[in-house]
Amino acid sequence: MKTKMSITTRILIGMGFGLVLGSLINLFASDSEFIQTYFVGGFFHVIGTMFIKALKMLVVPLVTFSLICGVCGLGDVNALGRVGIKTFLLYMLTTALAITLALSVAILVGPGEGSGVSTAAMSDFTPKPAPPLTEILINLVPGNPIEAFADGNMLQIIFFVILFSIAILMTGEAGQGVAKAAEKLNAIMMVVVTIVMDFAPIGVFCLMVKTFADQGVGLILPMIGYFSIVVGCLLLHAFGTLSLLLAFWAKLNPLMFLKKMRSAQIFAFSTASSNATIPVTLQSVEQRIGVANSTASFTIPFGATINMDGTAIMQGVATVFIANVYHVDLGLTQYLTIIGMSVLASIGTAGVPGVGLIMLAMVFNQVGLPVAGIGLIIGVDRLLDMVRTAVNITGDAAVTCIVAKGEGVLDRDVFNDPNAGILTDVELPHKVVDS
Repeated sequence: MKTKMSITTRILIGMGFGLVLGSLINLFASDSEFIQTYFVGGFFHVIGTMFIKALKMLVVPLVTFSLICGVCGLGDVNALGRVGIKTFLLYMLTTALAITLALSVAILVGPGEGSGVSTAAMSDFTPKPAPPLTEILINLVPGNPIEAFADGNMLQIIFFVILFSIAILMTGEAGQGVAKAAEKLNAIMMVVVTIVMDFAPIGVFCLMVKTFADQGVGLILPMIGYFSIVVGCLLLHAFGTLSLLLAFWAKLNPLMFLKKMRSAQIFAFSTASSNATIPVTLQSVEQRIGVANSTASFTIPFGATINMDGTAIMQGVATVFIANVYHVDLGLTQYLTIIGMSVLASIGTAGVPGVGLIMLAMVFNQVGLPVAGIGLIIGVDRLLDMVRTAVNITGDAAVTCIVAKGEGVLDRDVFNDPNAGILTDVELPHKVVDS
């Protein structure tokens, strides 16, 4: 019997071919109006964007039904509060560890020292202002829940759905029908996720072609030092820091964890969007790793919104790089300020477009570096965004496992089974005609 190739393998193949084809287009056909218009800006752009929109289409209904099931499954508001506090503190801890690691490595290596990089591109970048703290706190509560759902404002959606779910619990028997309906709808949404993922190899291929046809691998060369240090720190955090936390706190095998998170990491890399990857992350954490829906339904959407380990690493390396380029000496107080600002900014700028660069501008302002220096690194930011998004969702999943282990809702049998929860193609039902 012929063994069918797994969807993860097919996605990896699509990603590889897309990277190669996109790079070749960038090298040899960047001036071809026909290829740029009808293929890069046409076919590949359309298919890739449709795939991302299909993933985003799943996020709000999946998070809504899954979170209702999770809160109702807990059956105890105190347990929800305990999970929420643990999750929040762990996300802040991993972000603080990420920025500390990045600063340590960057100070040791010294990217940008003696740099002859031109500052001509700096004036082209103007960061958007970060929202004030008062506005952030006010915006946690949706003035119009329908608008929050329409805009995909994740923090507001989480706030409303948790409140609604608590009301279901308090309603008693009358609310049980709603809870059961949510369970059925959640099961249907997970099947919809599987259907969309069947088209993932094509979507990922088109996304990679478009990205590398526009950016080109050659873009990395002038910034190779900065780029390499950021990627190195990202990998060190994912395979080092997070693995140690899993091994010591959750007593889980980090290699098995990373193997089971591979599909979600690939999706995060190709889409560069934590929110768009939520459906795949939830599927991996619940069905592949064995975390109960009661925990994962809260921790994963929450993490996709406020947990920014990868972004914090970029900020740490970028701050040292720009300081070296401008010959600015940063002291211990300023480094501590960078750590504190990065942790706080990860909450404060949640859900804001271009969040990474806004956070970086906030940090630069705080330590006295010229914000225009961001123009030096903005060229390679798209490629780095892909890597750091994969690290972000890995951090979401690691914290989810630690919280689930502490709450006793992680199924070790599922975690230790290498084949548990592997996605298979959905066979659509067909009508049988009597002959």
